[in-house]
Amino acid sequence: MDTFDAPDGIRLALHRSGSGDPLVCLPGGPMQASAYLDDLGGLSAHRRLLIPDLRGTGASEVPAGPDSYRCDRQVGDVEALREHVRLERFDLLGHSAGATLALLYAARHPERVRRLVLVNPSPRAVHLEISDLDRRRVAEERRAEPWFPEAYAALERVQTGQATPADGRALAPLIYGRWDAETQAYSAREAGQKNNVAAAAYYADGAFDPYEVRARLATFPAPVLLITGEVDLQLPPKPAAEYAGLFPQAELAVVPGGGHFAWLDDAEWFVQKVTGFLNRA
Repeated sequence: MDTFDAPDGIRLALHRSGSGDPLVCLPGGPMQASAYLDDLGGLSAHRRLLIPDLRGTGASEVPAGPDSYRCDRQVGDVEALREHVRLERFDLLGHSAGATLALLYAARHPERVRRLVLVNPSPRAVHLEISDLDRRRVAEERRAEPWFPEAYAALERVQTGQATPADGRALAPLIYGRWDAETQAYSAREAGQKNNVAAAAYYADGAFDPYEVRARLATFPAPVLLITGEVDLQLPPKPAAEYAGLFPQAELAVVPGGGHFAWLDDAEWFVQKVTGFLNRA
């Protein structure tokens, strides 16, 4: 593990794995320790992965107060990482809420990003609304699964403001493309990897103006790959296509049967899509 200093002096952890051209990968959660990304389904066999623990997560230092957890205020941390590893231009990947940070960095420093990969990105930064009906339609595609009745009932309670403390766990099978021993263990580890105080501050008021973000993306010069899952509740394929359409040069790739963790759903598919995109001339 390596470390580097953020602009405000907070010491941040940087995990390196693999070999080849560097790929900076930003974890989501929001504010989940980067361990959940692992090597992104084997991507480290093709790329040198540079994965930070965002401030207050994993092995990174915890700031004195929560204000610096706001996502736009962490753009400087990504720039500090770039300076630390001495890259003029680099490939950037972000997952889920980490894709928001990647997006804000790319909007502020477009000249630094060679290619941008958004994996199951949150739609919040571009004010892309996914309706409750859209989410239910995606969920209903999984009606044949044995866990479906309990998970769907939890989804309905969440959407009607009647959620119980147990509903987060009940919903978990709908987040993944498959619900087996591997993904159940993966999901169970999440609580211990997340900084809830930081997560609450990540999208605080003032973090971004979605219309300004959209305006900047409309002139973003680098190629973009947006990956989502066929049954991703947070970004179903139809709004994902709208999201990709915000960029001048973007392509959409949909994991067949995939949920919110593309590399878990089909590691071989994911690695082929990402490396194929990054290796283009």
